[in-house]
Amino acid sequence: MDLTHLRQKIDLLDEKIVAVLNERAQVSLEIGKAKKATNAGIYAPARERKVLDRVKALNKGPMPSGAVEAIYREVMSSSLSLEKPLRIAYLGSEGSNSHTAALKKFGSQLVYVGCGSIEDVFTRVEHHDCDYGVVPIENSVEGTVTPTADRLVESNLQACAEITIRISHSLLSKCPIERIKKVYSNPQVLAQCRNWLMANLSSEKVAQIAVGATTDAACIASHEKNAAAITSPECARIYKLPVLKTDIQDIAHNATRFFVIAKQDAPSTGRDKTSIVFSIKDKVGALQAMLSPFAKNKINMTRIESRPIKRKAWDYYFFVDLEGHRDDVKVKKALGQLEGMCKFLKILGSYPA
Repeated sequence: MDLTHLRQKIDLLDEKIVAVLNERAQVSLEIGKAKKATNAGIYAPARERKVLDRVKALNKGPMPSGAVEAIYREVMSSSLSLEKPLRIAYLGSEGSNSHTAALKKFGSQLVYVGCGSIEDVFTRVEHHDCDYGVVPIENSVEGTVTPTADRLVESNLQACAEITIRISHSLLSKCPIERIKKVYSNPQVLAQCRNWLMANLSSEKVAQIAVGATTDAACIASHEKNAAAITSPECARIYKLPVLKTDIQDIAHNATRFFVIAKQDAPSTGRDKTSIVFSIKDKVGALQAMLSPFAKNKINMTRIESRPIKRKAWDYYFFVDLEGHRDDVKVKKALGQLEGMCKFLKILGSYPA
């Protein structure tokens, strides 16, 4: 077949695709009405996982599975926007890592609300100004993001989904590197680029200034003389800043995990994780005893980290991620045993792994 006939074939296929997409959208509208009638949440992480796993299994090529997932992410984003114009709160502004994570999870068809702090993200969801929030919880280099962990302890919101993205940091500035006097970024990013900064921008000559978000840093650097920002490469386009150096993070395999926070967590999918926080009684062997219910019930813990309790000196919260859903029989049993042993226990959420 010549090029003209091949293009005519593409045109016919496009007609069918558009018709089927609109047929699917009409069904989504009916689903939205059914959810509204039962007060069910619009965003369903468990259903999302099932749909994506199914379409990738149906894919026989030559289109890569990643491309199929990306296409369906936007299809589902459009469906969500038809059911209800969802508002998603995230840290920073357009171009921030939290914005990238939010887009990866929800697609481009929803309403995104940038926030100046993690506290603001929680507040907007708690006060019904936004339906969901996206907050960083853990970095593979620097560990737990403290403001998120602290707020999860206090808030009634739950983690209903997680997103992990690769982190790439770039040095952006309108001036040459040798003329930089100040470098702006958020504290976690400055820490993740510590060695590169020591080797290339000595702190004796260049001030490192922490700000709330990397996008704030880019905004400042776009207006201030002899200033630079460490942020995502995407910010170069948004703030019209030249990229002086890419991938300056000290560890190449740098990734950040984000939580989607909501009024309730997600139902079981059969492949889930649960996050909890607890405090222990001050006695010898207390922590070992607290962990024994997980071992007895053959539950794998994927993360454990301690944080000081701010209201009491030398007392600690322990944050644990474990495999399984809070409604799984063995997880329920382990958490029931743990609750009787500790001073404080809170389930932060169950969500698709």
